[in-house]
Amino acid sequence: MSQYWIEIDPVAKPRQTRSDKWKKRPAVMAYRAFADKLRAQAKRKKLILPADGMEIFFYIPMPASWSGAKKVRMHHMPHQQKPDLDNLVKALFDALCEDDSHIWRLSRVEKRWASKGVINILTNEVA
Repeated sequence: MSQYWIEIDPVAKPRQTRSDKWKKRPAVMAYRAFADKLRAQAKRKKLILPADGMEIFFYIPMPASWSGAKKVRMHHMPHQQKPDLDNLVKALFDALCEDDSHIWRLSRVEKRWASKGVINILTNEVA
């Protein structure tokens, strides 16, 4: 089993329109920057997404406005608000795969609170 830690704040895939080719909406620009950074890290780590059995863990950074006690209490607890899990997965797959139709099964996908943003991908393939 191979494990890849990608140090990046997870970003959800936004709905895009034709006008996003020339309009600079903040959500689209944030996604594009995320995708570029993700592709660079994945290439450096030689990450290739397998067709099945993958586990993905999204660690969402806690807001700076939270108290220290709340941060301690919420560390690695389930993240139960936006962004939606399916949009995080879509952002990941669309950034790393030209065509993600070969992926037919995910063993486990979670999003949790953490002190910093990270995506952890576990695959059955040996690195």
